Amino acid sequence: MAGPPAVEQPPLTGGRLALIAFALALGTFMMVLDSTIANVSLPTIAGNLGVSSDNSTWVVTAFAVANGVFVPLTGWLMGRFGVVRTFCTAVALFTVASFLCGIAWDLPSLILFRIIQGGVAGPIMPGSQALLISIFPHDKRSTALGIWSMTTLVAPVMGPILGGYISDNYHWSWIFLINVPFGIFVSLICWRGMKSRETPTRKLPIDTVGLGLLVLWVGSLQVMLDLGKNADWFHDTTICVLAVVAAVGCVAWVIWELTDANPAVDLSLFKSRNFTLGSVVFCIGYALFFANTLLLPLWLQTQIGYTATWAGLIAAPSGVVAVLLTPFVARLTGRIDARWLATIAFVFFALSYYMRSGYTTNASVWDFMVPLMVQGVSMSTFFLAMLTICLDKIPPQRLPSATGLSNFTRIVAGSFAASIITTAWDQREALHQARLSDSVGTGMPFQMARQALGNLGLTDTQAAGAITRQLVGQAYLLASTDLFRLSAWLAAGSIVLVWLTRRPSPPAGPVAAD
Repeated sequence: MAGPPAVEQPPLTGGRLALIAFALALGTFMMVLDSTIANVSLPTIAGNLGVSSDNSTWVVTAFAVANGVFVPLTGWLMGRFGVVRTFCTAVALFTVASFLCGIAWDLPSLILFRIIQGGVAGPIMPGSQALLISIFPHDKRSTALGIWSMTTLVAPVMGPILGGYISDNYHWSWIFLINVPFGIFVSLICWRGMKSRETPTRKLPIDTVGLGLLVLWVGSLQVMLDLGKNADWFHDTTICVLAVVAAVGCVAWVIWELTDANPAVDLSLFKSRNFTLGSVVFCIGYALFFANTLLLPLWLQTQIGYTATWAGLIAAPSGVVAVLLTPFVARLTGRIDARWLATIAFVFFALSYYMRSGYTTNASVWDFMVPLMVQGVSMSTFFLAMLTICLDKIPPQRLPSATGLSNFTRIVAGSFAASIITTAWDQREALHQARLSDSVGTGMPFQMARQALGNLGLTDTQAAGAITRQLVGQAYLLASTDLFRLSAWLAAGSIVLVWLTRRPSPPAGPVAAD
C-alpha cells in the first residue's frame, strides 16, 4: 500500500545544517575507513590469531563482499522504512558489529563479524549521500556532493595510516573498537536532527530470489579471485566450479531482476546513457585507485622495509591535497561541465600512476610522496564529477536506488581489483625473477657478485642467499612498475568513455525513497 505522496522538505540552515552534515560525512568516513583500515594490519592479526597471512585476507574480502551485496538493497530498504530510519539503523548496527569485531576470539569469529559489519554497512554510503543532498538548498547541492566525495576518497587513504599506527603501537582490535564512540555520535545526531524529515514509505515485497542470486554470484566470483592464485586457477576443480556458478548465477540474476515486478536491484536505471557509461567509468577509476592504494603499501612493507605506519604515512599528502582542493572544486561544479572535471581527474590519475612506474628500490620518501600528491588533485574532482554524470536526469524518487546501484558496482569493482592486482603482482614477479635468473645464472656476473660478498666475510651460502634476495627485490620492483604503467594507460583511456556521455546538469530536486 502506497504511503503519502513525497513532499520536499525545506533545507536546513545554520548550525543545525553544519552539525548534521558533519555527522553524515563522519558516518560515511567511518564506513569507508573500515574497508581499508585492516589492509596493513593483516600480518599482525594473522600472528595474533595464529593463522597464515593468506587466510587473514578473508578479513578484508568478507567485508567487501558482504558490503557489495547489500548496497543494492538500499532502494528497497529506504522505500520500505524511510531514508532516515534506514541510515540511522545501519549506523547503529555497524557500531555493534564493530564492537564484535574488536572482541573476536579467533579467525572464524572475526570473519563472521566482518560479514555482518559489511552487510549492515550497505545503506550507509548511499543513505548519507541522499540525506546530504536533501538537507542542502538546491544551489548548494554540489557542495553536499563535495563533502560526501571528500570523505569517501580521504577515508581509503587514512585507513592504512591509522591501521598501521594502531598495529605498530596498540592491539589490532582497536582498528574496529574506535568506531564505537563515533558510531553512537552519528546515529544519535542524525536521528534526533532528521527524524521529522522522514521520507514517505510503502509496503514492498522483498525480492528474496534476486537477493539469493546476488549473494551466490558475487560471493562465488570473489572467492574464486581470492583462492585462484594459490589453487593454480583453472587447473583446480573448485575454481572451475566457482567460475561456472558465478557466470550462471550472474546471468540468472540479471534475467530475474529485469522480469520481476519488485526487483531488489533496479537494473532499468541502466537505460540511462549517462548512468550506464558513468557507472562503467566510475568502476574503472575506482578499481584503479583502490588497487594501487593497496599495492603501494604492500610493496613498501614486504620489499622496501617500511613499517606499517610509514607505509600508511606515504599516502597522507594525497589526502591533504584532496581536502584542500575539494571545496573549490565543489563551487565550480555548477559552472563547469562535469566531463571536464572527470577528464582532469583521469589525467592526474594517469600522471600519478606513470610517475610511480619510475620508482627504484633506492627511492626516497619524497620520491614516493610526490606522485601521491599529484593523485590528490584527481581525488578532489573524481567522485564529484562521476556522481554528477551518473545521477544526471535521474528522477528524485529514484535517487536512493540509483546511488545504491552505483555504489554497488563501484565497491564490487574495487574488491575484485584488489584480488586481481595482488595476483598479477605475484605473477609478474615470477616472470621477472625467471628472466633475471636466466641473465645472471651461475656465470661471470654471479661469480663476481659472490666473490665480492665473500670479501665482505659472507660464506658461499650466505652470498647466494643475498644475491637471490636482490633478484627477488628487483623482480617485485619490475612487477610493481609494470602494474603502475598499465594503470596509467587504463586511466588515460577512460577519458574517451567520459566524453561519450552527454553534458550533465547539477543535481537538483527532492530526495525520496523509491
